[in-house]
Amino acid sequence: MDGVPQWSSGLAARQAHVAPPPGTVEEEHGREGFSGPASHLYRLHAPTGWTSVEGPAVHRAYDSGPLADGPDALWPTPLLANAQVAIGVQSVRRGRPELLRDVDGDRCLFVHRGEGTLRTEYGPLRYRPGDYLVVPRGTTHRVEPATPTTLLVVTALGSRFRLPDRGLLGRHALFDPAVVEVPEAEAVEEDGDFTVVVRRGGADTLVHYPFHPCDVVGWKGDLAPLRLPVEAIRPVVSPRYHLPPSVHTTWVTDGAVVSTFVPRPVETDPEAVRLPFFHRNVDFDEVIFYHRGQFSSRAGIGEGSLTFHPSGLHHGPQPAARQRDADAAAATTGDGHVPRTHDEVAVMVDARQPLHPAPEAAALEVEGYVRSWADPAVAAGER
Repeated sequence: MDGVPQWSSGLAARQAHVAPPPGTVEEEHGREGFSGPASHLYRLHAPTGWTSVEGPAVHRAYDSGPLADGPDALWPTPLLANAQVAIGVQSVRRGRPELLRDVDGDRCLFVHRGEGTLRTEYGPLRYRPGDYLVVPRGTTHRVEPATPTTLLVVTALGSRFRLPDRGLLGRHALFDPAVVEVPEAEAVEEDGDFTVVVRRGGADTLVHYPFHPCDVVGWKGDLAPLRLPVEAIRPVVSPRYHLPPSVHTTWVTDGAVVSTFVPRPVETDPEAVRLPFFHRNVDFDEVIFYHRGQFSSRAGIGEGSLTFHPSGLHHGPQPAARQRDADAAAATTGDGHVPRTHDEVAVMVDARQPLHPAPEAAALEVEGYVRSWADPAVAAGER
């Protein structure tokens, strides 16, 4: 309810995410992805302490590792999708001869492994691990790997990727738009039989040319393929308050938000909550792809894994992650601060409409992931 005063009942902290009442765990019940109305519930037990979960809203995890050893696919292996966004993983070991033109939506490629060139009609973009490559809808392009490449592919169906509004932080926060790279025109002059695969409505049409389709000698405008390296992202942090994941937003579309978690200092205030707080994310389905490092709220999740947390079902720090944080906090310096860093790089996709696993995802699913909150042995990867 907008425009009403804050209500409070029973034991509650004066400041969210700071000094929860002893013996309680804090949960945020909010709307609109941490930017709308919210209340904080102080519970005697973690809301993820279930004995079992059954039904379509169960948390799932997928291991993309087996895809790296498979043949080069024309399009990504689909994992999750709805009418507005599709999420998949693609392995490009040697590269395919066809060029692609997706007219169903913008494509956001996150490079998990490999180096090479994204060939586009606007010109080439070199890539390496940790790069975002955004390909506007209808752009002719091809991934040309120098080393075997694995990509997380997020497609905004019927929409486009754009930079978020930074509000009070200003438009240069997190990364200056000037660090985003666009291609330099570089025409490819080759004769032969070149195929462009046009994807429309999920179906492919093949167009053949006797010349290389990337023959553009120059271009101008405000639409182009983009490259953003994660090392250019300068995260917003607070030493005294755990900021919500929405502050890490990198790209927005009509149906989804893409955020990037990068290395950043841990909160140093001894009363501040240092781990992501429990929540049930009622307006978004949440997907996280783990690129490298040790994610602060997870344990037993390897690089290249992808987790899927449907809206409505609680999630937050797993028991092993909470114990890891408690052990580190016990080893504080004399002034009571915890000089640590969240050493992680991960991509989060929040979808506004419910996501549905693709049939191909079943072969990559990690069995028993939903039990990792209730069973410390599972969370620690011991079984």
